[in-house]
Amino acid sequence: MAASSKAASLALFLAALAVSSAVLVSLAPGACAATPTCTPTQLTPCAPAIIGNASPTAACCARLKAHPASCFCQYKKNPNMQRYVNSPNGKKVFAACKVPLPRC
Repeated sequence: MAASSKAASLALFLAALAVSSAVLVSLAPGACAATPTCTPTQLTPCAPAIIGNASPTAACCARLKAHPASCFCQYKKNPNMQRYVNSPNGKKVFAACKVPLPRC
Protein backbone atom coordinates (compact mmCIF):
# COMPACT_ATOMS: atom_id res chain seq x y z
CA MET A 1 0.00 0.00 0.00
CA ALA A 2 2.88 2.36 0.76
CA ALA A 3 4.27 1.91 -2.77
CA SER A 4 1.00 2.98 -4.35
CA SER A 5 0.85 6.02 -2.08
CA LYS A 6 4.39 7.00 -3.12
CA ALA A 7 3.49 6.52 -6.78
CA ALA A 8 0.41 8.72 -6.38
CA SER A 9 2.43 11.41 -4.62
CA LEU A 10 5.08 11.28 -7.35
CA ALA A 11 2.43 11.56 -10.06
CA LEU A 12 0.85 14.53 -8.28
CA PHE A 13 4.26 16.20 -7.89
CA LEU A 14 5.09 15.71 -11.58
CA ALA A 15 1.71 17.10 -12.61
CA ALA A 16 2.20 20.17 -10.39
CA LEU A 17 5.71 20.65 -11.77
CA ALA A 18 4.44 20.51 -15.34
CA VAL A 19 1.70 23.04 -14.64
CA SER A 20 4.02 25.45 -12.84
CA SER A 21 6.59 25.17 -15.63
CA ALA A 22 3.93 26.04 -18.19
CA VAL A 23 2.89 29.06 -16.12
CA LEU A 24 6.47 30.27 -15.75
CA VAL A 25 7.14 29.96 -19.47
CA SER A 26 3.99 31.91 -20.28
CA LEU A 27 4.98 34.66 -17.83
CA ALA A 28 8.54 34.95 -19.16
CA PRO A 29 8.29 35.21 -22.95
CA GLY A 30 12.06 35.57 -23.43
CA ALA A 31 12.85 32.49 -21.39
CA CYS A 32 12.12 30.16 -24.25
CA ALA A 33 14.00 31.97 -26.98
CA ALA A 34 15.12 28.73 -28.62
CA THR A 35 11.58 28.07 -29.79
CA PRO A 36 9.93 31.39 -30.60
CA THR A 37 6.29 31.55 -31.48
CA CYS A 38 5.95 32.85 -35.01
CA THR A 39 2.64 34.61 -35.46
CA PRO A 40 2.48 36.53 -38.74
CA THR A 41 -0.74 38.26 -37.66
CA GLN A 42 1.38 40.27 -35.21
CA LEU A 43 2.69 42.11 -38.27
CA THR A 44 -0.70 43.34 -39.49
CA PRO A 45 0.28 47.00 -38.85
CA CYS A 46 2.77 46.51 -41.71
CA ALA A 47 0.19 45.31 -44.24
CA PRO A 48 -0.55 48.74 -45.80
CA ALA A 49 3.17 49.31 -46.34
CA ILE A 50 3.97 45.83 -47.66
CA ILE A 51 0.86 45.21 -49.74
CA GLY A 52 0.30 48.82 -50.75
CA ASN A 53 2.90 51.48 -51.08
CA ALA A 54 2.34 53.34 -47.81
CA SER A 55 5.14 54.33 -45.49
CA PRO A 56 5.55 52.01 -42.52
CA THR A 57 4.04 53.32 -39.30
CA ALA A 58 5.80 53.43 -35.94
CA ALA A 59 3.62 50.49 -34.85
CA CYS A 60 4.78 48.50 -37.88
CA CYS A 61 8.45 49.17 -37.15
CA ALA A 62 8.01 48.31 -33.48
CA ARG A 63 6.40 44.98 -34.39
CA LEU A 64 9.14 44.18 -36.92
CA LYS A 65 11.85 44.92 -34.35
CA ALA A 66 10.13 42.77 -31.72
CA HIS A 67 9.53 39.83 -34.07
CA PRO A 68 12.13 37.02 -33.85
CA ALA A 69 14.52 36.93 -36.82
CA SER A 70 14.10 33.16 -37.06
CA CYS A 71 10.43 33.75 -37.88
CA PHE A 72 11.38 35.83 -40.91
CA CYS A 73 13.45 32.89 -42.13
CA GLN A 74 10.38 30.67 -41.80
CA TYR A 75 8.29 33.23 -43.68
CA LYS A 76 10.90 33.48 -46.45
CA LYS A 77 10.57 29.71 -47.00
CA ASN A 78 6.78 29.54 -46.69
CA PRO A 79 5.09 29.77 -50.12
CA ASN A 80 2.18 31.74 -48.63
CA MET A 81 4.38 34.28 -46.85
CA GLN A 82 7.50 34.62 -49.01
CA ARG A 83 5.81 36.87 -51.55
CA TYR A 84 5.41 39.49 -48.82
CA VAL A 85 8.80 39.18 -47.14
CA ASN A 86 10.76 38.94 -50.40
CA SER A 87 8.75 41.58 -52.28
CA PRO A 88 10.27 44.95 -53.16
CA ASN A 89 7.81 46.68 -50.81
CA GLY A 90 8.64 44.21 -48.04
CA LYS A 91 12.33 44.94 -48.42
CA LYS A 92 11.59 48.70 -48.39
CA VAL A 93 9.66 48.32 -45.12
CA PHE A 94 12.52 46.42 -43.48
CA ALA A 95 14.99 49.07 -44.66
CA ALA A 96 12.80 51.99 -43.56
CA CYS A 97 12.35 50.42 -40.12
CA LYS A 98 16.09 49.67 -39.91
CA VAL A 99 15.41 45.98 -39.35
CA PRO A 100 17.90 43.72 -41.11
CA LEU A 101 16.27 40.97 -43.12
CA PRO A 102 18.11 37.84 -42.01
CA ARG A 103 20.05 35.67 -44.42
CA CYS A 104 18.69 32.18 -44.13
